[in-house]
Amino acid sequence: MLNRSASSYFPNLGSNAVVQLIIALGVAFVTLGFLHAILLLMHFPADVYDNILAHTALGNIHDYPSRFWTIFTFGLFHIGFWELFSNMIWLYCFGSLVQMLIGYKQVIPIFFYSLLTGGACYLLCQLIPGRFFTGYFLLGPQAGIIGLAVAAITLSPVYRFYFTPTFSVPLYVIACIFAFFMILNTGMDVPKILQLTGGGLMGFGYVRLLRSGYKPGDWIYSLFSSIEHIATPQDNVTWKKNTRKRTQVLKGMQRPGNSSQSRIDDILDKINQKGYNSLSTDEKEILMRASKENK
Repeated sequence: MLNRSASSYFPNLGSNAVVQLIIALGVAFVTLGFLHAILLLMHFPADVYDNILAHTALGNIHDYPSRFWTIFTFGLFHIGFWELFSNMIWLYCFGSLVQMLIGYKQVIPIFFYSLLTGGACYLLCQLIPGRFFTGYFLLGPQAGIIGLAVAAITLSPVYRFYFTPTFSVPLYVIACIFAFFMILNTGMDVPKILQLTGGGLMGFGYVRLLRSGYKPGDWIYSLFSSIEHIATPQDNVTWKKNTRKRTQVLKGMQRPGNSSQSRIDDILDKINQKGYNSLSTDEKEILMRASKENK
């Protein structure tokens, strides 16, 4: 039985931020559900699971100082499967469009910046005098998804989704339907509505910053890249060595002579992936012959 990596099931996973988010949110949902099942099987009191949710979701602002991490966790989890399913459809719809228009490296920053802004609005609006806060916990990535929706509209307000060659729906219509269901799902709770508003404003502001020449999300991928280089120093050295060898071979020839250009390209790609020592004797001779033909 062959062992297959995750990338074989999801081609181009490294450059598809939308699928990465869907997988992450799916894993978080399964993890929470698995934990709930274990607690039920072991006959723990129901308030144990409720306490876990209270330390994962956003709640009363007066409890926030002792649960400061919840602004980073509330948007990663779902309670029900159908809520997860519908949110993933909307995430794929708007996230794929943003990814197509401005690249995959902007999707995750927009999503998380919108989540954080929405969470902050949810907490801060509780300071407004009046009986706004209903006492319910806030859990789910709706603010992040609506941030992507607003970003998509800001980028391309006239975009249309084509369901058939002759039938299409404008993006703003899809976004309005989404916003309607999101607001309806809040139960008209003011803090929840304001967290959606905050997420949408962040999506709009992020695109405006991009158009002004700023790149507020670059530091995230720079950080990931630095961590990866620290965690895999040997791979980094090998990659640099292979790239250096490939560059030397390229400098040694400008035209292929009698050798097949496609064959040489394949050999160069092999050097870049596996190193010069992985070449067979025939492949090395082809490179040497091509290099001499150019002299």
